[in-house]
Amino acid sequence: MACTIKPEDIKRVKAQGFLNNKGTDLFNGRIITVNGKITPEQTAVIAEAAKLYGTEVEFTTRLTVEVRGIHYDNIEAFQAHIAKAGLITGGTGSLVRPVVSCKGTTCQYGLYDTFDLSEKIHERFYLGYHTVKLPHKFKIATGGCPNNCVKPDLNDLGIVGQLVPNFDEDMCNGCKKCQVANTCPMKACKVEDGVLLIDPDTCNNCGRCVGKCPFGAIEDGTPGYVVYIGGRWGKKVAHGQKVNAIFTTEEAVLNFVEKAILFFREQGQTGERFADTIARIGFENVEKELLSDAILERKQEILDAQLHLTGGATC
Repeated sequence: MACTIKPEDIKRVKAQGFLNNKGTDLFNGRIITVNGKITPEQTAVIAEAAKLYGTEVEFTTRLTVEVRGIHYDNIEAFQAHIAKAGLITGGTGSLVRPVVSCKGTTCQYGLYDTFDLSEKIHERFYLGYHTVKLPHKFKIATGGCPNNCVKPDLNDLGIVGQLVPNFDEDMCNGCKKCQVANTCPMKACKVEDGVLLIDPDTCNNCGRCVGKCPFGAIEDGTPGYVVYIGGRWGKKVAHGQKVNAIFTTEEAVLNFVEKAILFFREQGQTGERFADTIARIGFENVEKELLSDAILERKQEILDAQLHLTGGATC
């Protein structure tokens, strides 16, 4: 059966999160899960909606849920049904996309509450910036530790938890079998001339060494976050570059995310990803701008500007 829906209507509902099943009048309805976490009640409502209006439930690589086989005429009814559980559709367009989070909140290696931070990013930037057109899609990932399970450096912006070890040299006994060195997965620690040395270029601040010294040389660490910008997965892969800073407060990270989005909107050329913007302007120049607060002073001006009104991805 050939598709009978007008192209402009296909485009209109795509903006609402409904992607056409090629060659048919059926669509996949993309449900936003905030960060890949839904309640049992929401799960039940999604199952009901799939039975009533679709055929099956699919999971996307960006932690959203899609119900396949929704007829064009049932789109509004589908949206109304899932709204009973506080669910919405979306996740398309040249906008801030739904955030992807690892399970750092409950994972043994998690260094911060990834679900909490990702929910705040969702509220502030996915919902709060939902009418703000960007040069291209902007993907954000929150990773709880340097294991990088959500591949933060392959997102336009990726956040990685840190625990910088606080080393007290006076408490170090220079043990031949150093428990800290044995624990370090990066092999960044070694004892030389009777004292532990930590190579800052090798250490990834995973925090595994904290509390491992029986003599109290590393009793605690300073929690924080590092940020990667300019990552991209797809036809043209680009690895994000790490910003030369460790952010020690959640608000500092959130402000940096906002500055990155504003910078991309102001300086990006329509159709290019953030990786291309950074390559064109230069990482050091972008980093310098994002580590200052100058762009926040132009926030309203940037948001009000009539930019990126015509699409056309270049990658």
